[in-house]
Amino acid sequence: MSLIDTITSHLPTAPGLLPKWLFFISVVSIFNSIQTYVNLELTKQVYGNKPEQVSPLSARTFGTWTLISAIVRYYTSFHTDDVNVYNICIASYCVALWHFGSEWLWYRTCRFDKGLFGPLIVSTLSITWMLTQKEFYTGVAA
Repeated sequence: MSLIDTITSHLPTAPGLLPKWLFFISVVSIFNSIQTYVNLELTKQVYGNKPEQVSPLSARTFGTWTLISAIVRYYTSFHTDDVNVYNICIASYCVALWHFGSEWLWYRTCRFDKGLFGPLIVSTLSITWMLTQKEFYTGVAA
């Protein structure tokens, strides 16, 4: 078995790109979670208007929340046909959008720059994609 075959055998097998996207985002999120435990700099970039408010404790809490979200998204990537799992995944993106949106618009800890673009784009794109494809994957209309 080749390396490519080995890798692809561990990817979601459901049709379409959405399960692969969820898998990819979960893997990226796991690495992001790990970095919050070892380095504050990237987390401070996200909260660029008030980086002094990023403490080791807040970064680890953020990392833990990110890890839980990654687990939900990973599980969903393999179970896109389960409407309950699918809905929980959508909710995880809604929580992320609410968090980053409120930190930007309400609390003013985030700047509209590269630190915020990733979370806003990923959460908005994922929510939209999942809602428009919900019936295809789960058989239940959005």
